[in-house]
Formats: sequence, structure tokens, C-alpha cells
Amino acid sequence: MTKKERFEQVIRYFQEHNPVAETELEYRDPYELIVAVILSAQCTDKRVNLITPGFYQKFPTAKKLAEAKHQDVFDLINSCSYPNNKTKNLIGMAQTLLKDFNGNMPSDVDELQKLPGVGRKTANVLAAVLFNKPAMAVDTHVFRVSARIGLTTRAKNPYQTEMQLIKYIPEELIPLAHHWLILHGRYVCKARKPDCAECGVTAFCKYFQQNSGSGC
Repeated sequence: MTKKERFEQVIRYFQEHNPVAETELEYRDPYELIVAVILSAQCTDKRVNLITPGFYQKFPTAKKLAEAKHQDVFDLINSCSYPNNKTKNLIGMAQTLLKDFNGNMPSDVDELQKLPGVGRKTANVLAAVLFNKPAMAVDTHVFRVSARIGLTTRAKNPYQTEMQLIKYIPEELIPLAHHWLILHGRYVCKARKPDCAECGVTAFCKYFQQNSGSGC
């Protein structure tokens, strides 16, 4: 099976079985999403969704967050990973959003990365989810699943994975494909032990083809 054929089969499967894949982070507007995505670094969406209701209530706008004291933010998010660093990034993000972008979320990936706490992955998430741009965010799930299935070859870092994926995924499907791969990695193709018995892409999965004889 060629790589092009593998991509076509995977895309066809997900289009049929998960046509409306979405982020599991809970938000109501661009400000709430960027807060949630910054918090989600090295932290589960489930944990973030427990933190954000109280956070949004105390800091409902970027202006309120920009004026916040470090300790007040820290106290709300200290149950997630790296709360001290994320506190600095959240306040800095709000201040920069107001100062440099007049409070309006930029849609360009490069502009988004000017906000504290927003790296390429986070910028791609925001561009794809908020503006439906063809931006492929590569987190640990996407990195792992893409390599296992055989969508990527010898990708050494998220950027190489991103470049390989967008080469074969139709531009209009890239925002969806990001969620397909994340959700597949979260619930089926798990890190320690992929649940091949429950997987719908084994017929065109490189990992399964190589390991099916060993009890996968």
C-alpha cells in the first residue's frame, strides 16, 4: 500500500465514522478557548474543563485577566501542570492581546505565536478551531498515531509530522483531521497499548500489519 492510498483509506474511514469531530475543551468564545488551550499543555482536557468554569467566572474577559494578580490566577489553576509558568503566560497573553491586537484574536498562525504561552501547536489549534484554517496542530497523540498508522515516516519532531500530514490531507479537511487523530490516540490508539481490537483502521495500519501475529 502506498502512502497516498493509506491516507485515502484513513480519511475515508474517519469521514464515515466521525464526520463532526471537535475539540473536547469547553469554551464559548476565542478568549475562553485560548485560555483553555494554554492550560491544556501537558494536562488533560478533562482536568482543564474542571478548572475553566471558575476561571471564566473570575476572569471573564482578556481585560480582567490582564489586570489580574499572579496569586489570584495561580490559585485557580494550581491543580494543572506547571501552574506558575501558565499563570505568567495567561496574564502575559491577555496583556499582549490588548496591547498589540486591540483585544481581537489574530487568525494568522505567526501572529498568534506572538502571544505568551502560544507556540506553533497552540497557534495551529486556534487557527483551525476558531477560523477553520488548514492548520495541523501536532500534539503527542497526533505525533504517535500518525507514525503508528504509517501516515508519517521517520518524523523526528512535531514540525516534520505536520509537514508530512498536510502534504497528503486535502486542505479543507485539515482542521477535522487534527481532531480525528487526537481522539483516535486518546481513546483507541493509546500510548502504552493500542486497542487494535476496537480499531477501525487496522486494515490499512502499518503498526497492526507488523504486529498482528504477536497478539496485537
